[in-house]
Amino acid sequence: MTGREAGSAGVSRRSVLATAAAAVGAVSGCAKRTRNVMARDPASQVSLRILTVPVDANPYPARIAQALAANLRACGVDAGVEPTGPEALYRRVLLDHDFDLYVGQFPRTDWRDPDHLYALAHSVYAGEPGWQNPFGYTNLQLDDALETQRTTSGAERKTAVAAVQERLAESQPFTTLAVPDALSAVRTDRFGNWRGSPMDPLTLLGLSPTGEATTLRLGTTDGRITGNRNPITAEFRTRGTFVDLLYDSLGRRVDGVLRPWLAADWRISERDGQLQALLSLREDLTWHDGEPLTADDVAFTYEFLADTSLGAAESPIPASRYRGRTSLVADVSVVDETTVRVAFADSSPVVAERAFTVPLLPEHVWAEQTETARVAGVETNRTMTEALAWNNPQPVGSGPLQFERAVPSESLRLSRFDDHFLRDDPEDLPERLTGAPAYEELRLSAVGSDDAAVELVAAGDADATVAPVGAAVVPRIGRESALDLVSRPSRAFYHLGFNTRTAPLSNTRFRRIVARLFARSRIVESVFDGYAQPAETPLVGTGWEVPERTLDDVGPGDTFVGEGGELDTEAARAAFVEAGYRYDDGDLLSE
Repeated sequence: MTGREAGSAGVSRRSVLATAAAAVGAVSGCAKRTRNVMARDPASQVSLRILTVPVDANPYPARIAQALAANLRACGVDAGVEPTGPEALYRRVLLDHDFDLYVGQFPRTDWRDPDHLYALAHSVYAGEPGWQNPFGYTNLQLDDALETQRTTSGAERKTAVAAVQERLAESQPFTTLAVPDALSAVRTDRFGNWRGSPMDPLTLLGLSPTGEATTLRLGTTDGRITGNRNPITAEFRTRGTFVDLLYDSLGRRVDGVLRPWLAADWRISERDGQLQALLSLREDLTWHDGEPLTADDVAFTYEFLADTSLGAAESPIPASRYRGRTSLVADVSVVDETTVRVAFADSSPVVAERAFTVPLLPEHVWAEQTETARVAGVETNRTMTEALAWNNPQPVGSGPLQFERAVPSESLRLSRFDDHFLRDDPEDLPERLTGAPAYEELRLSAVGSDDAAVELVAAGDADATVAPVGAAVVPRIGRESALDLVSRPSRAFYHLGFNTRTAPLSNTRFRRIVARLFARSRIVESVFDGYAQPAETPLVGTGWEVPERTLDDVGPGDTFVGEGGELDTEAARAAFVEAGYRYDDGDLLSE
């Protein structure tokens, strides 16, 4: 094989808009408006449904949604909350675009680099499934700023990133609300060296036993990994802890710096007017099934993520997860068994390197998953391949841990992969690692509540919780002398997402008023019990955020319509009237 093309498929804005328009009738919250339009009666009450997960799955978004619905009803909107299970919610929002509004948490990502906003908000992705622009939003000024930050560096990039945040504040395709603290319960009687959150794979890999413990035991309230281990499905992978333990990438970000991982090194330079990288793999790499991991697998991964049908479908069917990062790659050529040449799309070197953080997939496993597929019992408007529908029951990766067995919704067992490169304790390891994992097995137990997860740790049946627990159990952790509370700022912000494909959410002025129905400081105190940070920009805490006063000048910022967290109903209704809406007997009418 001499080369593989892995560029992202082009999508015209006209076709994007046509695709979005075809789906309008399927949006449940818009059904009332659709019927009225067909009856030529535009004077109907605005009706909106807010999707979120049930309270028992995650109380935070549910409470935010309930508070917003109450404020919308006070403004004359027929608003309600529609609790939906996590997989179904993500399928409706990310795959089918079947929603009015939703409250959710952006998945953990390469969050410190602002280029992650490129896929989230660029209009070229408005018709694609996944976390890339699920809002269906189109704004040429925002596109220009996103493209500029992707291709520049230094002060010029900083200016472009500021412009991205200002355009988002102006137009509100989504409203950033808060960044929660990631809370975990940990005990240190069996393992020490907890140098970060248990949700950080490097923390788990760097643990050292305090005695003769050979099994690391973890508790979680998110049991999806026990039933689905597909690393590229958008609706199942909102956290990457176990994917990162099972699947290696070429590079891994450590303390904010991207460093070679499976790659021994890479050199980026310009060649024939195009940014390229010559990348060498470490020696003697193997997959968990014993097959050699070679440059062919690297080239295959980028080709496959760009089109999981490998050219068999009428048009490419990309893997929506990692879409922004794979769009940085234009072509991958195999030089020899351990060397590849990567040609990048138009980007700066610091942004281009983000492409090296996707999980590598074995060609001999995933090349067989290219046929189109339907999921039994699941209705979706999207064409999928087996690769996107498959639950990957026996994952074959190259990570430091390998799959042993699982019981859906109950447990997962992984074992140390003794042929991993960490066994040789290479000199270029991150400081917090000392070689291969010090334990032989990792056992994960899935439970139904935060209380149950903390009880596992308190009873000595687990060493840590590995999904964020809510603030309500913090006192419980504090009362247990054997437990430590580990708190780290989350990499995932809570937000309100708008489906901008349909009225009235297609109206920027309407969205800006809805964004002002939130008092962020009240949300932090009443919803998160103070274990969160109010956020007006998705880049809060990254060092790239612009001052709040700048956002206040161009968008709603934190200018809540009210005082002390209490909505000023009269002022909010006046804002809707000023935006061109009218009331009939207290009901807000559509335009």
